[in-house]
Amino acid sequence: MNKEDRAKRELYLKGIVNNLPDSPGCYQYLNETGTIIYVGKAKNLKRRVSSYFNKEQQTLKTRLLVAKIADIRYVVVNSEADALLLENNLIKRHKPRYNVLLKDDKTYPSICISNDYFPKIFKTRKIIKGAGRYFGPYTNAGALHALLELIKELYPLRTCNLSITPEGVRNCKYSACLEYQIKKCCAPCIAKISQEDYLEYIAEVTSILKGDIKILQEKLIAGMKEKAMKMEFEEAQEIKKRYELIENFRTRSEVVSSSLTNIDIFSIESDEKSAFINFLHITNGCINQAFTIEYQKKLDESDEELISMGIVELREKFGSNAKEIILPFPIELPIEGITVTVPQKGEKARLLALSRLNVKQYKVDRLKQEEKLNPEQKATRLMKEIQEAMHLEKLPVTIECFDNSNIQGSDAVAACVVFRKLKPSKKDYRKYNIKTVEGPDDYASMREVVRRRYGRIKEEGGELPSLIIADGGKGQMEAIRSIVEDELHLDIPIAGLVKDGRHRTSELIVGHNNEVIGLKQNTPLFRLMTQIQDEVHRFAITFHRDKRSKRQTTSELDSIKGIGEKSKQALLQHFKSVKRIKLADTEEIASIIGKAKAEIVANHIKNSKEE
Repeated sequence: MNKEDRAKRELYLKGIVNNLPDSPGCYQYLNETGTIIYVGKAKNLKRRVSSYFNKEQQTLKTRLLVAKIADIRYVVVNSEADALLLENNLIKRHKPRYNVLLKDDKTYPSICISNDYFPKIFKTRKIIKGAGRYFGPYTNAGALHALLELIKELYPLRTCNLSITPEGVRNCKYSACLEYQIKKCCAPCIAKISQEDYLEYIAEVTSILKGDIKILQEKLIAGMKEKAMKMEFEEAQEIKKRYELIENFRTRSEVVSSSLTNIDIFSIESDEKSAFINFLHITNGCINQAFTIEYQKKLDESDEELISMGIVELREKFGSNAKEIILPFPIELPIEGITVTVPQKGEKARLLALSRLNVKQYKVDRLKQEEKLNPEQKATRLMKEIQEAMHLEKLPVTIECFDNSNIQGSDAVAACVVFRKLKPSKKDYRKYNIKTVEGPDDYASMREVVRRRYGRIKEEGGELPSLIIADGGKGQMEAIRSIVEDELHLDIPIAGLVKDGRHRTSELIVGHNNEVIGLKQNTPLFRLMTQIQDEVHRFAITFHRDKRSKRQTTSELDSIKGIGEKSKQALLQHFKSVKRIKLADTEEIASIIGKAKAEIVANHIKNSKEE
């Protein structure tokens, strides 16, 4: 790889890393041939992957790995535990070159409820189809053991390996063991409990394992109260510890469900030009494939058409023969023997939500990359959004915004800021001293400024803006409209910004019917309008402050011909005030600015006294 190719590769990878989400997930590094060479998990994808490319922190092994990376893929998940499980599955499937080799093929443990006549509940690492119902896997072994112990205390279920049958129970084939004697087992083998009552216990345990811990919580709280009433505080504390352990550390994966096997999941996100399709494949209760593709639209294809194409392409690419496909909406597939499921709740719905999360993130990342390579594309997209929201005939390439500033009518000024292609054009900013308005009349001041600005532009044949924004709502809008449309007969769209009770931009008013457009916080449109509002306010306030300061520092010396700025400053610095200068004699003034200038000052003081 030459220097130019290496620079292109670094720029490409930097674009991916900069746009990674601050979410938990798994990342995969691929080499030039598309082979996965490393799989990792992260609580924060962006922070973790960025660390690999920090040259100050790189070790020799990390540098060797980074030198081989040609592409980066990632999967967003709901929690760090999910990321751990997914990493484990991907490493086992792909056996990446730079990952630590697993010395054994153990997986994370699950809890099994067997399919026996009197079911058993036990921990296992092997998933045997048809042997029972499995819950997990659990990444926190301590939580799993605590859960099993609590279930054992709450429900006297059997733990033996006897193969209990109805005939054996009727014929008294079995005998009770020590567990029954110490009241840890309900002894179904000797008919001390009916199958119906036993299965009721199993149903409650199943609810707990599925995540409904309400029953467990109620019994633990009742146990704590009972122990406390009996003054058995140590025992109550032990129950509390178990309660907190289950509440805080019990983890059950939402990524993996052992009841699901050989299933494909697809979701789609599209816009006017592109469509993004995410694919997840579940095999033996594990996600072992995750991929997103992009289609460029040609003929305004529908989401149904595009996802059908994506299903065929991705199933062929990854050799999937799954008999069930989970989709966000029903479609007709030209594939025989396939069941299409559109889940509304449950485990399948959560997996579909995970697929949607990944495809949305992928779309956002691609848009960010494109905008960095072509910054004007972002501006054009936002201008189109403004055009559609305000029903404008053309793109708002040039936006001008006005604001007034005065203190009870004194030192009244106005300011106009100009944004071209949504960027401040400071050379086009303008300041205005209010000349014809007396007192604090913002509407009259706005009319004067707008008349002066656009009257001059019209007279000189200059460029008119695509959109005018008033920083003051309906009243300011009408003041501007009365000049622009009624007096100057110009056709320029006008909008007004409205602030909420906290003086923050909240709404945009447009059109003659004052249509209100809500501005959702942290959207590009909200940030742009806030930037325009802040900029015109800053510019107007700064001009007003400068004018007020200049007036306050003006003195009688400014009106004396022949006395320059340096002489004035020297006199004020020495005498501290104009009053003291008037009381001083000519010789003392001459010692500061010279005899000739001192006589000019003395004559001015004498004449002003006579007047």
